[in-house]
Amino acid sequence: MPDALDRTIIHGLHYGPRVPFRRLAEVIGVSEQTVARRYTALRRSGVLRVVGLSSAAAHGRAEWIARLRCRPDAVGPLADSLARRPDVAYVGIASGGSEINCIIRSPAGTGRDDVLLRQLPKAASVLDMSVDLLIHPFGPERAGGWTGGEGSLTEEQVRRLAGERPAPVGPPLTPTDEDLPLLAALAEDGRASHTRLAEVTGWSKPRVARRMEALESSGSLVFDIDTMPERLGYELNATLWLQVDLSGLHRIGEEISRHDEVAFAAAVSGRHNIMAVVFCKDTPDFYRYLSTRLARIEGVRGYEISVRVRRLKQAASLIHHGRLIHPALA
Repeated sequence: MPDALDRTIIHGLHYGPRVPFRRLAEVIGVSEQTVARRYTALRRSGVLRVVGLSSAAAHGRAEWIARLRCRPDAVGPLADSLARRPDVAYVGIASGGSEINCIIRSPAGTGRDDVLLRQLPKAASVLDMSVDLLIHPFGPERAGGWTGGEGSLTEEQVRRLAGERPAPVGPPLTPTDEDLPLLAALAEDGRASHTRLAEVTGWSKPRVARRMEALESSGSLVFDIDTMPERLGYELNATLWLQVDLSGLHRIGEEISRHDEVAFAAAVSGRHNIMAVVFCKDTPDFYRYLSTRLARIEGVRGYEISVRVRRLKQAASLIHHGRLIHPALA
């Protein structure tokens, strides 16, 4: 189990995914060798990895959250089939194994059709289906992701790390075919050196640096870290589907996004107009969250819960309008 220093390093990497170990060590107050050694151990053990993610907006695509209620005997085969599709970015099994949740990337614009969205309702194994458009992610424009509120840096430490990251400006820059090796390498290891990236692309190191700066400054390339909450002691992963008063949609979404337990919150289309990904240590901890923090928010009229059972696929591409969609969507 990662200790307090490990959690502080994880929190620091949320705000500076590619920050040099020397700089991160200065901010935290330990040696560069300690940070490098701890990071290597965390990455090798699967607790975290830094990823470079390509935005959906840069490819002219929208993201849809699909919930499929299926025959129990067909859940596994259908989920495996969805996981093999390139237009499906995430697949997870939830609600005791009777529900498949997935993120589908579809061409943006009403004039273009999507084969998968038309085919799914016809599958004999699908008993019920809802598909909602991801409309707007809540939360401040920040790099930091979910940490569970443990091992947190001070505001001054966050400022020192976050201030070194460029703020995206202008419309997303559409990646070209030449960028594909670069993006694939960064999806595997977001901290890959310019030397390593020059090797996989066949470019010079200055060209690698210029292209990365262009993609990142336009919001087409975002760096963040993918953590495994279970390895940090958070065993229960659930998605809340909330019905809230439209007049309070933004206020409620912003308030929920600031909860330590919430990894991601967004406005979605459909009967439930907010979805929130929640991590808790166990069932009693989850009940505490529902009955205290969530219950105190005015304007929540109802909710459903999907508790994740198993994650089958997580593509390194869950970015909505330059904002990270948490990879552990239930």
